[in-house]
Amino acid sequence: IFVYIAPMRKIFIADAHLRAPEDENYRTMLRFLDTLPADTDALYLLGDIFEFWIGNPQPVYGHYRDIIDCLKRVRARGVRIVYFEGNHDFHLEGFFSEQLQAEVHSGGAELIIDGLRVCLCHGDQINRADYRYRLFRFVLHSPLVRALVPVFSRRLADRTAAALSRRSSSRHAVRKERWDYRAILENFARGRFAAGCDVVITGHFHLPLVRNEGGRRFVALGDWITHYSYAQLLDGNVTLERFR
Repeated sequence: IFVYIAPMRKIFIADAHLRAPEDENYRTMLRFLDTLPADTDALYLLGDIFEFWIGNPQPVYGHYRDIIDCLKRVRARGVRIVYFEGNHDFHLEGFFSEQLQAEVHSGGAELIIDGLRVCLCHGDQINRADYRYRLFRFVLHSPLVRALVPVFSRRLADRTAAALSRRSSSRHAVRKERWDYRAILENFARGRFAAGCDVVITGHFHLPLVRNEGGRRFVALGDWITHYSYAQLLDGNVTLERFR
């Protein structure tokens, strides 16, 4: 007896930098998640989904309640959620593993997905020459900061969020002029291909990009601010899509 098993769809999103429910990208994200195709069985969030989220806030940040409720609806449909921390959202395991039964990765990982070896990461550690950022990230992701998060007041957390947001925005243009993002991404992908990966998917650089090399595919996800781009893996084929 031959039983046909239909392929299931995997969705990959990064860099939404959601702030407030009235923002266009926030409302569009809600619509996108609520209308995921019925054959979707996994949602991969590759970091910076939120403009700022650190630790296990109790109660949940009020301006993110709508998106969390939406993700709960997605999970209730049986869609697996896998979260890769970014540079705006980290120390997530407590909340997202408990509330959404999500699998949380603090860094990149190589996973077997539909028989393919897939390298997934936010991408903020790809540029090895950005020493200032690497030090900054090391401090924020340290066990000490993790331990201090529960004693932060909500006001202090909000101020920290605003400061990090301003810092990131001010540095982005400088980094873009200094670094050749496209070359950095392509070199990273070639290295992962040489290590045996079939697919490489990353975010962080807000640059939508697709490259094929010897039957292997690299996808930079772009963002959910100006591009509204995401990737999907269906029937062994990885494509970069736009929602709008």
